[in-house]
Amino acid sequence: MVRHIQSQAPVHKDRRDFHNLRNMLPFLWEYRGRALFALGCLVLAKLANVGIPLVLKEIVDGLEKGEQTMLILPLFLLLGYGLLRLGSALFNELRDAIFARVRYRAMRNLSNRVLNHLHELSLRFHLERQTGAISRDLERGTRSVSTILNYMVFSIIPMLVEFALVAVVLLTQYDIIFTLVTFGTVAVYVGFTLAITEWRMEYRHVMNRLDSQANNQAFDSLINYETVKYFGNEPLELRRFDNTLADWEENAVKSQTSMSLLNFGQGGIIAFGVTFVMIFAANGVVEGSMSIGDLVLVNAFMLQLFIPLNFLGMVYRQVKYSLADMDLIFKLLEQKPEITDAPGAVELKLDGGEVGFEQVDFAYQPERQILAKVDFNIGAGEKLAVVGHSGAGKSTLSRLLFRFYDVTGGRITIDGQDIRRVTRRSLRSMIGIVPQDTVLFNNTILYNLAYGRPEASQEEIEAVARIAHIAEFIEQLPDGYQTVVGERGLKLSGGEKQRVAIARAMLKRPRILVFDEATSSLDTKTEQAIQETLREVARDHTTLLIAHRLSTVVDADRILVMERGRIIEQGTHNELLLLGGVYHQMWQLQQKEQQELASLSPEVSVT
Repeated sequence: MVRHIQSQAPVHKDRRDFHNLRNMLPFLWEYRGRALFALGCLVLAKLANVGIPLVLKEIVDGLEKGEQTMLILPLFLLLGYGLLRLGSALFNELRDAIFARVRYRAMRNLSNRVLNHLHELSLRFHLERQTGAISRDLERGTRSVSTILNYMVFSIIPMLVEFALVAVVLLTQYDIIFTLVTFGTVAVYVGFTLAITEWRMEYRHVMNRLDSQANNQAFDSLINYETVKYFGNEPLELRRFDNTLADWEENAVKSQTSMSLLNFGQGGIIAFGVTFVMIFAANGVVEGSMSIGDLVLVNAFMLQLFIPLNFLGMVYRQVKYSLADMDLIFKLLEQKPEITDAPGAVELKLDGGEVGFEQVDFAYQPERQILAKVDFNIGAGEKLAVVGHSGAGKSTLSRLLFRFYDVTGGRITIDGQDIRRVTRRSLRSMIGIVPQDTVLFNNTILYNLAYGRPEASQEEIEAVARIAHIAEFIEQLPDGYQTVVGERGLKLSGGEKQRVAIARAMLKRPRILVFDEATSSLDTKTEQAIQETLREVARDHTTLLIAHRLSTVVDADRILVMERGRIIEQGTHNELLLLGGVYHQMWQLQQKEQQELASLSPEVSVT
C-alpha cells in the first residue's frame, strides 16, 4: 500500500503542496500566540539588521566630512550601531527560543495523529503494508514538518522581510538602477534555482523510494532471521539489499553532480549582480552624486541580501524534499478506514453474551468467497467449537466477530444487537481472544500481562497468572515479572507465550472468549496442559473454540464442522462420531497419526 503511494506520478504537484501546507496549519494552532510573537521578533530583528548599514553610512559620512562635532557624533552613532547589532542578535534568539515549542509540538501532534490513524486503519491495510518502508516514510514525513517550519521561520520569511525593507531604502534614497539591478539579479537567481531544482527533484523521488525499499528489505530480512539461517540464504538477502542500494547510489551520484552545476550557476549570477551594483555605486561616488557612506551602505546591503540568498537553493531543495516527504504522510492520513462506527452507534449492552451468526456471507475479494450462508448460535455460557481442514474459513469467524472485517451478507449479533450498530470499542472490550500465534511486546512479562487491562493492580495480574498456570514459572525467573521477553516474545517457549496470552485475555474480564487454534503449534504434553487451562478459564464464559486438532474440542457443548466456508455437520463429539461423516474421518486420521508417531518414539511430540 505504501509503496503504491510513493510510486504515484506527481499529478497537480503544486496543488498538492499547497494542500499539504494548509493541512499543516491545524498542528500550529495550539501555539498560535507564540507563533505570532516569534514573527514579531523576526520583524524587529530584520529592522535592526537593515538599520545597521544606515548607521554605518552616517558614521562613514560623518568621519569623511570632518565636522567639528565628529568627536561626539561618531561615538553616538557607534553606540547605536552596537545596540542595533545587539538587538538583531537578541530578537533572533528570542524568535528561536519562542518558536521551538511551536515546532516540536507540531511534530509531536502529527506523530500522534499518524499513529492513531494507523491504528484506525483496517486489518486489510496492515496485512498489505511493508513495515520497514512505512517506518522510514513516517520518520521522514514527521521530520519534514520540522524542516518546513524551520526554513519558513528562519530562512524564507526573514529573507522576504529583509528584501522588502531594503527595497524601501533603495527606492526612496537612491537611483532606481540600484533597485533594478539588485532585484533583477535576485529574480534571475530565483528563476535559475527553481528551474534546476525542479529538474533534480526526480532523482530525489527515486532515492526516497529506493531508500524505503532497502529499509524494508533489511527489516524483512532481520524479522525473518531464523528462516534466513535455516536455508543459508544470507548471500541472497545481502544481494537483494545491495541491488537496491546500487540503484540508490546511481541516483545519489546524479543528484550530487547536478547540484554542482546548480551551485556554480548561482555563484556566477551573484558575482555578476554584485559587480554591476558596485560599478554603479563607484561611478556615483566619482560623479559626486553619492558619498563614500552611500557606497558602504549599498555594499553592506548587497552582502546582507546575497549571503542568505546564497542558501536559497539549498533552502528550496530542502523545502521541496520535505514537501515530498510530507505528501506521503498526508496521503496516508487520507486513507479511509475500512471499518468504522456507524452513525449513531451505541455502546454494546451485554446481558448473557449470546452470539449469533445469521446467514453470514463473506469474501476478502469478490472473486474469492470465504463464507457462505453460515448460520449458528452460541448460547450464553455455551462452549462451541468449530473444526475443519485448513482454508475452511474457521479463523475468519473470529475476525468477523471482532469486526476486523464486516460481513458481506447476513449479520452477526451479540444478545440480539447487530455488531455493526454498536461502537467497536465497546464490542472489542467484551471479547477476549487467545490467537494461534501469540505475539508479545519487547518488554517485561508484567507489561505483557497487564496489557489486557493496563490499570489492573499487581494482585490482579498475579491472580490471572495463577489461573493460566504461569505464575510459578515467572516467580522462578531471576527478574520475575520484570523479565524482558524479547522481540515478539522470542525468549519464551510456545507454551509459555500461550499462557501469557490466556492470562492477559482473562485480565480483560471478557464475557465472550475466542480461542483461535490456541494450541495448534504446541507439542502434545504442552497442549494437554494448555487444554486444561482453557477448560478452567472457559467456565461461565460464552466460548468460541476454533481448532484443527479434534482432541481439543471433545468436551465442547457443540461442534461445527466447516468445509469450503459452509457448515456441513454439527453436534457433540459422540454424535458426530456416530454420524460417520467428515468429523469421523478426521478423528480416525488424527488418531492414526498419533499412534504412528507414538510407535516411533514415546518422546516424539505431535505438532
